[in-house]
Amino acid sequence: MGRYLIKNGHLIDPANGIDGRMDILIQDGMVCKVAGNIDGNNAGTEVVNASGKYIMPGFIDLHVHLREPGFEYKETVMTGARAAAKGGVTTICPMPNTKPVIDTPAGVKDLLERAKDAPVHILPIGAITSGQEGIDITDIEGMKEAGAVAISEDGKSVMDSWIFMQALHEAARTGMPVFSHCEDTGLVDGGVMNYGAKSEELGLPGIINAAEDVIVARDIFMAKEAGCRLHLCHCSTADSVLLVEMAKKQGLPVTAEACPHHFTMSDDEITEDDGRFKMNPPLRGRADVEALKNGLKNGIMDIISTDHAPHGTEEKAQSMLKAPFGITGLETSFALGYTVLVKGGYLTLPELVRKMSVNPAKVIGIDKGNLAEGKMADLVIADLDTEYEIDSSKFESKGKNTPFNGMKVYGRIEKTFVCGRMVYCI
Repeated sequence: MGRYLIKNGHLIDPANGIDGRMDILIQDGMVCKVAGNIDGNNAGTEVVNASGKYIMPGFIDLHVHLREPGFEYKETVMTGARAAAKGGVTTICPMPNTKPVIDTPAGVKDLLERAKDAPVHILPIGAITSGQEGIDITDIEGMKEAGAVAISEDGKSVMDSWIFMQALHEAARTGMPVFSHCEDTGLVDGGVMNYGAKSEELGLPGIINAAEDVIVARDIFMAKEAGCRLHLCHCSTADSVLLVEMAKKQGLPVTAEACPHHFTMSDDEITEDDGRFKMNPPLRGRADVEALKNGLKNGIMDIISTDHAPHGTEEKAQSMLKAPFGITGLETSFALGYTVLVKGGYLTLPELVRKMSVNPAKVIGIDKGNLAEGKMADLVIADLDTEYEIDSSKFESKGKNTPFNGMKVYGRIEKTFVCGRMVYCI
């Protein structure tokens, strides 16, 4: 394990209130020293000149799909982990909708074994019901003991409210966060994009906002009854933001995430019937996009996660009627957040880092998102001043499915360190 001295960089460490030029000494995987000027003339120390660059705690993505086991042609643990490292994401939480579903302690252990040589931290999420079939509740306590950090039925909702309530009570008993995919399947009705003028123009079936909103409301009230911690995944509507605000005003332990694609692009910008624009929830209307950005600005939305969902190229290169839902996001999340939210005037850089690192760590109860002396050296170095163009052909992920290919952005990750080891360098 190397010894690095990062010099002359601008450190953004919201957990410790640092926003200024600092040197960081890394040794034995830990942050050894943080100071205005650290002597770098020690033998065996590799000096990294970060002049003009920004140093931040590594990002934590609570919502990704690694596809392994079962769908390795879409993504593997290793390709997803390399994509994370390239995007400055040092910890990822993969959802359980693999084949087989990660719904047992043995399944959690198997994923951790597959991830033992990964360049980033991988913390599994277990399923709420066996096979994600919505019938039998899983061994939540056993999965937690095996290493799962949350439970989720992501990709669908547990539509039987009584079964979901039992799961919420068990989650409360074991102290396990519940990550909720809010979608009333009966209201989706075959929709493939947001319902509105654009869906009518393209002649495609639409998904109404209420398909999300009614489950957001249900899950908040049920979590309140059960007394468990609830995290709302990929919120996309203005009313979801209002409902989260309501929950916070009541002091409920509810957190919510927004995805970069939902605060960057509206359905008005869908140019054609093309699978790269198909995601779930769909790209919503302009008013929803603005509500999400303001929700992030006002502290209602706590987290930025990607819902990284890679697919095969041929699968996505077809009509939205046939293509699977999903967008890749690990390698573009920080750049989109910085370009749209910080340069757009909605967040400061420390606020963006808080939503991508500090707050996600709190949701799953891990000691990360903090670069104080004695903490694990998970950090990134980024160039915020040079504009560049997103090029999906150069993604580390197997999935190239993004509507942002060719978009000009700021915020390129130059180096990523995990446990004090450099796992990515431009």
